[in-house]
Amino acid sequence: MAPLLLAVGLLLFPAARLQAQTVTAGPDSARVATSSKAVADSLRRTERLFGLRMTRPTKAAVLAMVLPGAGQVYNHKYWKLPLVYGALGLTVYGEVFYYGRYLEFKKGYEIRQRRVLLKDPTLLDTGPNSGQYTNTTEGDATQQRVFYAYRNRRDVFFAYIGLAYGLQIVDALVDGHLHDFDISEDLSLNCRPHLMLPGVGLPPTAGMALTFTLHPPKPAGARR
Repeated sequence: MAPLLLAVGLLLFPAARLQAQTVTAGPDSARVATSSKAVADSLRRTERLFGLRMTRPTKAAVLAMVLPGAGQVYNHKYWKLPLVYGALGLTVYGEVFYYGRYLEFKKGYEIRQRRVLLKDPTLLDTGPNSGQYTNTTEGDATQQRVFYAYRNRRDVFFAYIGLAYGLQIVDALVDGHLHDFDISEDLSLNCRPHLMLPGVGLPPTAGMALTFTLHPPKPAGARR
């Protein structure tokens, strides 16, 4: 009987020892934070576009990229549409105008350059603007300055188009973030004149004071 008990004890001892050494590890704080952040981000993806789930600001920005002004319509900022299309319309008009003038002067500029390089006086500028400038050294210099001016303005208005296009995307993105922003009576920002006293013997200085106030919530049933 004793050998049997000894054998059973030897069999149970490693299990008991292992159980005694088992440590239950709690959830890693970094993993929990990452998981919570992923869940919160997933909950914010309440909109759908092209079969993809995304947040409201992302959808507004994508719509603005696909069609200028669509992001403003999605954010219900209809009054911004004239600003968007006005900015894009003016910049596109300027680009078309200066690009056309650039093409008109380009041919004459190239002919005048070849005449100077080849020293061939028979190469004359016969373009639509040739009558404005003589086929002389002075006329060539003037025509060249005008050509460069139109080329530079063409490039500038091309950059303006990109700027107007990018700004309406940023505007749609910001409005998308502010769409659900809580603006309540618990927050207030006051701006009023303020007289600052820099120190003894120094004259006071006029300035502005900004006061940010966070009001406590009103109790239930309180009159407004």
